[in-house]
Amino acid sequence: MSMTITEKILAEHADLKRVEPGEIVNARIDVAMVHEVLGIRVAAMLREAGVNRVWDPEKIVALLDHWVPAPNVEAAEIHKICRSFAKEHKIKYWYDMRAGICHLVLPEKGHVRPGELIVGSDSHTTTHGAFGAFATGVGATDMAIVLATGKLWFKVPSTMKIVIDGRLPEMVTAKDVILHVIGTLGVEGANYKAVEFHGDTIQALSVDGRMTLCNMSVEMGAKAAIIEPDQKTIEYVKSRTNKPFKVVKADKDAEYEEIIDFDVSKLEPQVAKPHSLENVVPVSEVEKTPIDQVFIGSCTNGKLEDLEIAAKILRNRKVHPDVRLIVIPASYEIYLKALKKGIIEIIIKAGGVVCNPTCGPCIGGHLGVLGSEEVCVSTGSRNFIGRMGSKTSLIYLASPATAAASAIEGEITDPRKYAG
Repeated sequence: MSMTITEKILAEHADLKRVEPGEIVNARIDVAMVHEVLGIRVAAMLREAGVNRVWDPEKIVALLDHWVPAPNVEAAEIHKICRSFAKEHKIKYWYDMRAGICHLVLPEKGHVRPGELIVGSDSHTTTHGAFGAFATGVGATDMAIVLATGKLWFKVPSTMKIVIDGRLPEMVTAKDVILHVIGTLGVEGANYKAVEFHGDTIQALSVDGRMTLCNMSVEMGAKAAIIEPDQKTIEYVKSRTNKPFKVVKADKDAEYEEIIDFDVSKLEPQVAKPHSLENVVPVSEVEKTPIDQVFIGSCTNGKLEDLEIAAKILRNRKVHPDVRLIVIPASYEIYLKALKKGIIEIIIKAGGVVCNPTCGPCIGGHLGVLGSEEVCVSTGSRNFIGRMGSKTSLIYLASPATAAASAIEGEITDPRKYAG
């Protein structure tokens, strides 16, 4: 019988011929990613359970990214625990704070391959579905089980097929597409479902853009988001690793819970207003809203492509004197490439501040925490109350293009005025 990509991956990793939505399976994990939650809870849980050795130190990727460098003593102590654990258990792929945000580091370092089953201690692990893997975030207890046994139980999710067609207008990006999808379907529109993205828009997107789509799919409740691998995927993965992999594609007659079509050929830049990802409107509905800060970065939009479009708008222009522009490349590889391309110089000359790779402002950790009633345009993934600091601050989510244009104008601005 026919299966979707998700069903095929879970069946293979559970050593079953086929699986169906709702079925409970115990599946082998290919890669487990863990960040600061290792030091917050996981290490202690393993110690209390008497686990003296992880299942496979070569299949665990560990790093620090949420609060780096440590902004306070509490974070420093968490980092100490993580470093001690990595050393004690001989974790081969321990990157400390030298690599960047986990969701960019994994594919950059060759830890993501099509057909794999990947879990991470962060909800945005769905990012790796851009490479044809089943990737999902898990909690501390589940991660402790994975590190101890190399397996984890899953309820096989039903699959939703989202078909996106149409050539994107200039200054309209993958971030606008996924905001539009979430705004249309709602924050519970894909609850515990796997999402397969199809369509000519998806095929035209860069690897960076595809990661943005899969990254934010969790904001509509998706358990995983997957894009069927094509030549772009294969070339990227082969440039990062020589380990073998198997491309998994959905059967032509695979059964989907729902098929939803979008035409984005006339899509405007999108903005998610406070305090929900459901609250999405075209930028024209919120233009002229005064702002205090702009943040360009995060696992969602701190990629090279994102910095490039921001730099295109900022070149030979100045950030509004009443606005703080904070730019954070998502990884050190991206940071170095941006340096070589002159992007960092453009941002600094425009009046922006460039910080080291970290989640930072996106989670209200440090490097750009918002004060009371301050307004921020952010390229991050969430705009919840208090997400970036004060509970009375306001977060508008947008693309790097909209963010850069808004930084110049001092108010939310349609980036299409800077097209060409």
